[in-house]
Amino acid sequence: MAGVEFVDVRKSFGAFPVIKGVDIDIADGEFVILVGPSGCGKSTLLRMLAGLENISAGEIRIGSQVVNSLPPKDRDIAMVFQNYALYPHMTVAKNMAFSLMLKNADKADMDRRVQAAAEILGLTKLLDRYPRQLSGGQRQRVAMGRAIVRDPQVFLFDEPLSNLDAKLRVAMRSEIKELHQRLKTTTVYVTHDQIEAMTMADKIVVMHDGIVEQVGAPLDLYDRPTNLFVAGFIGSPAMNMIKGRLDNDDPTAFVAADNTRLPVSNPPKEAQGKNLVYGLRPEYMRLDPAGLPAQVAVIEPTGYETQMVVRLGGTDVTCVFRERIQARPGDMIHLSIDAGHVHLFDAETGLRLTG
Repeated sequence: MAGVEFVDVRKSFGAFPVIKGVDIDIADGEFVILVGPSGCGKSTLLRMLAGLENISAGEIRIGSQVVNSLPPKDRDIAMVFQNYALYPHMTVAKNMAFSLMLKNADKADMDRRVQAAAEILGLTKLLDRYPRQLSGGQRQRVAMGRAIVRDPQVFLFDEPLSNLDAKLRVAMRSEIKELHQRLKTTTVYVTHDQIEAMTMADKIVVMHDGIVEQVGAPLDLYDRPTNLFVAGFIGSPAMNMIKGRLDNDDPTAFVAADNTRLPVSNPPKEAQGKNLVYGLRPEYMRLDPAGLPAQVAVIEPTGYETQMVVRLGGTDVTCVFRERIQARPGDMIHLSIDAGHVHLFDAETGLRLTG
């Protein structure tokens, strides 16, 4: 196994830059997820690590070796693709062993590796089947098995769950995480789904427009987003954001554009006098008869919680309640806000202001 390091990595297609100087340090055995919207550069970065795209500038290291000029076969990596990429005329066993067959590996060793990977992934009874005889989840496990038998230094996953239905995606998330816990192999995983990132990663790299916005543990990004982009991207439902300023006479009050007053705890000095964005996660509001009046717009019960969109002053905000609430669109409710979990962002720079 080995760590991975990106050092000022850049990539341009012609005159158009798509990766604009990325620095990421991935420790040996770490599970790191690159996440961001379509077009942010995450898949291009993964393909450069795999050797499938050339690097315009910078260095990529696997262990202590710079791999910029190494072909993919010499990088000691294994990649799991979105579309499985299985050979339809080969059995599961032969698909899993294919890379070893190309290297003329010893047959006994090849069979041993295939059997071991099949046991880990629950494929032992399927080794004689063909891909057309498998479900989507089984095909993805075969693709993972093909990567495991190579015993690489680094696993690469390129949106491996995007072709699966919602229930199967949840199951496969657990399988991939359990697989990493068993093998302890350095893993770099690309997805646009922030729920996958939050539930699976040791460390998340949030990308946007070819740059890294923030790197950190999932809950660190959730609790302390560095800017408005990360705050809005990480979390489902997304963070509520309201424009306004601190009250000149009472800095513990935030005054929205429609003059609605919202509580703030320990506002930083640099926030005074600036145009701000008030950030609040949906779960940090609760029903309170003495709280702020809000009109119910949309109710979305999910069973274990109730999501609700309400009009607070002139702004629509999303709330999440654990209890089941008897309310209808148009009803008035009253909310209190946990001021200790409020974020203030500079509206001009987008950066979070800290106290």
